[in-house]
Amino acid sequence: MIVDEQGFVRKYTLIYTFIISFILLSPLYLYVDYRMNLQEIKKEMELKSIQSHIINAMDTFGNHPDETFSFPSFTNSKSALYKRNFAPVYTQISSELPAFTTGYFKDNSKRYLITLLPFNKYFFASYLVSESEISFTQIFLEASFIAFGIILLILLLSFYILKSFSRPFKRVNEKLDDFIKESMHEINTPLSIINVNVDLFDEIYGKNKYFNRIKSATKLLATIYNDMDYLIKQNRVVYEDEIINLNTYLQERIVYFELIAQLKNISISLESSVNVTINFNTTKLQRLIDNTLSNAIKYSHKNSLVEISLEEIDDGIELVFKDYGQGIKNPQKILERYYREDSYNSGFGIGMCIVKSIVDEADIELSIESILGEGSSFSYTFGPSMIIKKTNQDGESHLQS
Repeated sequence: MIVDEQGFVRKYTLIYTFIISFILLSPLYLYVDYRMNLQEIKKEMELKSIQSHIINAMDTFGNHPDETFSFPSFTNSKSALYKRNFAPVYTQISSELPAFTTGYFKDNSKRYLITLLPFNKYFFASYLVSESEISFTQIFLEASFIAFGIILLILLLSFYILKSFSRPFKRVNEKLDDFIKESMHEINTPLSIINVNVDLFDEIYGKNKYFNRIKSATKLLATIYNDMDYLIKQNRVVYEDEIINLNTYLQERIVYFELIAQLKNISISLESSVNVTINFNTTKLQRLIDNTLSNAIKYSHKNSLVEISLEEIDDGIELVFKDYGQGIKNPQKILERYYREDSYNSGFGIGMCIVKSIVDEADIELSIESILGEGSSFSYTFGPSMIIKKTNQDGESHLQS
């Protein structure tokens, strides 16, 4: 029973960090919006103060008509006087005005304050306009720094908490894993002893139907044992590919299951139009064939037939297992772990899940067809990348590149 603790911690650390950060950063958004509105108000008050200074300067100049009026200038702002039709009387502003009415206006990073002047009082001008730049960089920098600190703190805390939380489960998982491995080892020994002694009994006293049933049951247990052993080693052992004659290997597995099939008076037939050599792993191939064939026997009607065929299609090879049994209600669901349509039959519902993982990893396509009450068909298509050599019935040989 393998659990990726590091993967678990990383995954849920990111999930919890995202959720909690979203909750905690929502007030930060409101804070940033408040700071921006406050800065807008300050900028508007600043422009009003500038215009008040300009108006006071023009009022003072009205008492000295013989002097030259020097229009006030400011470091961070520009101002202008416009007629009623917004023709400039005097201007420091080079950009186009965002509006031709009174009020406070925004145009990208620029802010404008347009004020209506008393009629013909100040140089025949009707409007006083002030322009200034506004920047929210400091606010965004502060918000980014706060957000980064919050996210980093949540990330570290989540990682630490989840790491601590998963530690007891990791110990339990390791102990359970050790228990399963030791149990598997203990199961294998008595299975081997039973098989050896049944074979010796057959040699000494002849065939016995009761001992045949015992041997058949031990083979079914061995199939379950091999499935469990494969699951335990799946993520720990690298299964190397090797050269396998598929026809010969199929014959070996059929011989292995013949005794099990005989208990239900089921015949197993193999028809092959091609002799195939493939590059694949023996352990994976055994799990694929054994699970498919054992299920075909298990769910077949008594006195029926299990047909196995091996044919050449296009550039690949198709291996088909067909039974005449009860059929499958949900063909795709049987590929899910622990799923069993018939709870009265033996098994844990892991065999076809193992097959699914094998075909997903390899260049193999799996197709399932089933009719309730009539039977099922499992087709495995081996791609050209796996095939080393094909020989037709007429002896013509094809080597795969």
